[in-house]
Amino acid sequence: MEDGAGSSAARPDLKRRVTDLMPSLREDLARLIAVPGIASPGFPEHELFRAQDLVVELLRDAGVEEIGDITLEGKIAPVVTAEIPGPPDGPTVLMYTHYDVVPAGDEELWDSPPFEATERDGAIYGRGASDSKANLIAIIGALRAWDGKPPVNLRLVFEGQEEFGSPFDFFPPTAPEHFAADAIVIADVGNVRPGVPTLSVGLRGDAAITVEVRTLGADKHSGQFGGAAPDALLTLLHGLATLHDENGDVAVKGLMRTPWTGASYTDEEFRELAEMLPGMPYLGTGTLGERIWAGAAITVTGIDVPSVDEAVAAVQSYARARLNVRVHPEQPALEAQDAVVAHLEAAKPFGISLTVTRGDVGNGYAPKTDGPAYDAARAALQKTWGVEATYMANGGSIPLVRSLADAVPDAELLLFGATDGYSNIHAPNERVLLDEFERSVLVKAEFFREFADRWATKEDR
Repeated sequence: MEDGAGSSAARPDLKRRVTDLMPSLREDLARLIAVPGIASPGFPEHELFRAQDLVVELLRDAGVEEIGDITLEGKIAPVVTAEIPGPPDGPTVLMYTHYDVVPAGDEELWDSPPFEATERDGAIYGRGASDSKANLIAIIGALRAWDGKPPVNLRLVFEGQEEFGSPFDFFPPTAPEHFAADAIVIADVGNVRPGVPTLSVGLRGDAAITVEVRTLGADKHSGQFGGAAPDALLTLLHGLATLHDENGDVAVKGLMRTPWTGASYTDEEFRELAEMLPGMPYLGTGTLGERIWAGAAITVTGIDVPSVDEAVAAVQSYARARLNVRVHPEQPALEAQDAVVAHLEAAKPFGISLTVTRGDVGNGYAPKTDGPAYDAARAALQKTWGVEATYMANGGSIPLVRSLADAVPDAELLLFGATDGYSNIHAPNERVLLDEFERSVLVKAEFFREFADRWATKEDR
């Protein structure tokens, strides 16, 4: 910017500008929601490319000239990239989110068509409204608030296959030049609850494990052999039961757990969000934050057994289960996986060994929060919402975050966005609140200014 980040011409009234932009941004969000860009197998690929074309069109409408893409082998939809030059001596900010969505699921469970943006009760409903099309439009809106000339150098990365998974998760360390930045904002998360500005400062890692047991050459009549013949299903269930103690806490040695001091859900919020049935107790002990963010969790996500409707009176010869292990943000996922494997191999229920196979692992992430970008983000969040920002973690894993941290180790990684705990992402009636959407635009525009100001006075830059 010729005027420099500190001049009056370079310091627009961002709140007014964003308010003026909201009608057109709501229209842009509605257009994007209308495109069912789903990367999962069985869905039309042309819709993904239609979504990509619309994203490129929206960038051009915002005045972006340098637009490119990254296409990887085994990846359907290209990654849309863009470069917006700022002051030569200014910092570089990379903004990431995605334009693809998960399937709508059973449309009978929706109160309005999932791919038709519907406004009601102060919100926009539709698949992808929150995850993550509002975040994408918010980034473009923040750029428009600066008339396409932000006080920072901007790099945009909009992915088109995040929900299904793709090789892009592991691409950044192989080509770090595409991601070089002083700060990286992952706009694929949001606030713990509406009205509470939130920075996500921890992502749990995860690991997959398969456990199986074979005890007989074939299933045997339970009347003839039950009581002495080793039952594979019963053996597997006893082995799985050793993973937790009587309180429901994980009983595997070597899995990291620490106290949680940041924001968390209230008891009532968590019960509502989890749709816990009346009278159901929690699993485990300690604070909610420890259990869902700062500790390990082991979930049985699948089990191969005869269905009740098709069951016969037989001792089972074979059984298998799939486990998902969620790992403390600071513990290597492979280390946690090793601990669970060692535990199961040592269990030997009824003296029978379990066969344990390792699956994929993904490390979590716990960023440092004492740099100028975090200072800028805290200031922008407080200015936008009028209250001090809080910290939370995220129980879900975002493999790309760890990959970006490895590719650009000196960059500050920040996670904040338009989603909130009640957005119903990946569920029927997904929505983004209109006031949270507007604030999400404004906070990004404010972050550009706050970071540029701090960068100008940074002694070691």
